[in-house]
Amino acid sequence: MVETIKKVFKVAVTGGAGSGKSFVCRRLEALGIKIISSDTLAREAVAPGSTAHEKILKHFGAKVVLSNGTLNRQILRRIIVNDSAARRSLEQFIHPEISRLMQQKMAQAQQQGNRVVVVEVPLLFELGMEEQFDRVVVVSAARKLRVKRLMDRDNVSRDQAEELLNVQMPDQEKVERAGFVLSNDGLKEQLIRSVDRLYEKFLKITQKGSKVLDS
Repeated sequence: MVETIKKVFKVAVTGGAGSGKSFVCRRLEALGIKIISSDTLAREAVAPGSTAHEKILKHFGAKVVLSNGTLNRQILRRIIVNDSAARRSLEQFIHPEISRLMQQKMAQAQQQGNRVVVVEVPLLFELGMEEQFDRVVVVSAARKLRVKRLMDRDNVSRDQAEELLNVQMPDQEKVERAGFVLSNDGLKEQLIRSVDRLYEKFLKITQKGSKVLDS
């Protein structure tokens, strides 16, 4: 008998900066779910010597490259926050490669026998990538909390944190388009319980052998 490979159940985790997406993904990973981080893919996509890296260097100049050859992400962030044309250029260089790598990693996860794979995709809706997934999870948090988290995490000023949030899709719009919503306005323990309940839902979906998995 020929063994068939089950279709992997693809889940996107998205949300605005400082919402807690990475925390949610780390918890799901601890529970045994295969995780693909788009931030990791982004670093791979712009590694020294890559096509995207060369295009960025040519467009923005040596000021965006550190002494070890990697991109200076802080400088790039400051540039794109204040210049929408520069932001669009950077996206055109990076996002096609990230999408290619993401599809490659999801295919590998399926080949390895994973029934569920979760991909952290910060700009899921902005890039129109939601149709590539079976479920979309949005991590939401109050703006004032996200600002404080960004200030603490990235060591930036309040104005810089606000500027970053201003160029992103509003939380409410993402929530309205989500399949699942996780609120991260409270204690971490509350978010962990919510993630654990979501994990149980994923297990039930895969155990039922739904059409999305076996078609």
